[in-house]
Amino acid sequence: MFSHLLAPDAPDALQRFMRLLETSLADGTFAKLVLSKPVGEDKTLQRLMLREVQLRGERQLSFLWRHQTRDITKNHPIPEALRLLVDLLGAEFHNAHLVAGSQEVQLAFSRKGKPSLRVGKIAAAPAQEEQQGHDREKQRLLQIDSPFWTDLALTHELKGERQLVPAMARKWKQINRFTEIFSSAFNNSQLAASPDVHVADFGSGKGYLTFAMHDWLSRQGKDAQVVGVELRDDMVALCRGAAEKHGLLGLRFDQGDVRSYTPARLDVMIALHACDIATDFAIHLGLRARAQIIMCSPCCHKQLRPQMQLPTQLRPMLQHGIHLGQEAEMVTDSLRALLLEAEGYDTQVFEFVALEHTSKNKMILAVKRPGVQPEARRQEVLAQIEAIKQFYGIRQQALQELLCAA
Repeated sequence: MFSHLLAPDAPDALQRFMRLLETSLADGTFAKLVLSKPVGEDKTLQRLMLREVQLRGERQLSFLWRHQTRDITKNHPIPEALRLLVDLLGAEFHNAHLVAGSQEVQLAFSRKGKPSLRVGKIAAAPAQEEQQGHDREKQRLLQIDSPFWTDLALTHELKGERQLVPAMARKWKQINRFTEIFSSAFNNSQLAASPDVHVADFGSGKGYLTFAMHDWLSRQGKDAQVVGVELRDDMVALCRGAAEKHGLLGLRFDQGDVRSYTPARLDVMIALHACDIATDFAIHLGLRARAQIIMCSPCCHKQLRPQMQLPTQLRPMLQHGIHLGQEAEMVTDSLRALLLEAEGYDTQVFEFVALEHTSKNKMILAVKRPGVQPEARRQEVLAQIEAIKQFYGIRQQALQELLCAA
C-alpha cells in the first residue's frame, strides 16, 4: 500500500482518494484516471490521462500528457507512478477523475487548495453494463485514446476526451479482432521469446493495422520494427506524418509493391486484401524470408476460375456463376493453405470478422512450426495438392510456381 506517501496531516479527502486508487489497482478494477484543471507554469498543458499497461511482464501506469499541439507518453512502474501522483494532486492539477469498476470518484481542489471527494456509481442500464464489459474484454489489447488514431480519422475529441467516430465503429472492431488473432498467433510462435520483432504490412493503406501492430508489440516490451508498404503516395505521406508527429520509433512507411519490395528481415508478413495473385506473391515473400507468422486476407480470386474443368458430378451444382465463383475461391485458398503446410507451417483458414462488417472476411493464418519438417509429411501434402489440381483440371497456381522457380 502507498498511503504512507502522503503526509500524516494530509486531508481526509486526499487520503481516501489514494486508498480508493490503491484498492482499484490491487483488485483489478482500475479503468482510467484523468487529471484536469492544470495550474502549473506550462500553459499549453491540458490534462493528464493514466491507464494500466504491461511492459516486460511488469504492471505500469502509462501517463499521457496532453498539450495543445502535442502529446507526450511516459510509462512508470506503479510505485513510482503513485509517488508522482501524490506530488501532482493539488499542486499541478485541481481535478482528478477515477473510474474503477462501477465506481466513479471525483477529487476536486478549491482555489485555496482544499480537496473534496465525491464517490458515485456509473450510470448504466444492466444491459449496457454487460455490453460495455464485453467491449472492454474485446478491446483490451488496443487503447482508443491513443493519439495517433485521431490523425487517422478513427477518433475525434469530444467533451475533452478522444472518442471513436461513430461511422468508424465497424473499422475499430475489425482492427481489434485482427489484433486479437495476431496476439494469439504471436504468443504461440517462437517470436514470443524474441526481444525484437520485424513486421511488414503490405497494402497498408491508411495504416490502421500497421499502427496497431506497432502499438501492441511495443506494449509487450518488444523492440517493434514495423513497416507499412503502400503504393499510394498520399497514404504513405499521411501515415509518415502521424508516426513522426508522435515520435513512434521503429514505425515507418515506404512506397512500394509486394512483388518488388524486399525487407532486410521479416518475422511477420501481413497482406490484407491483396488482389488475385498478389496474395501469392505476398505469401511467397513471407516464405522466402522465413517469416514466423504469415497473415493474409485474400480477395479477387481470378486465376483458377477459367482453368477449372468441372467434374461431371459437380456440373449441375456449379452451373450457376455464383457457386462456381465460391468454389474457385475455396479451391484457391485451400491450395495456398496446403502449400504453407508443406513448407512447415501450422495453417488455418477462417472467417476473422462477421460478414456484416466486410465481404473480405476470410483469413489465412500460418505460424511456423519449430524444428525440421518431416519429409514424409511434406510429400503427403504435396500429393494432396496434386490430387486437387487433377480433380479440377488446374494447370497453374501462382504460389506453387513461385516456389518451384525459387
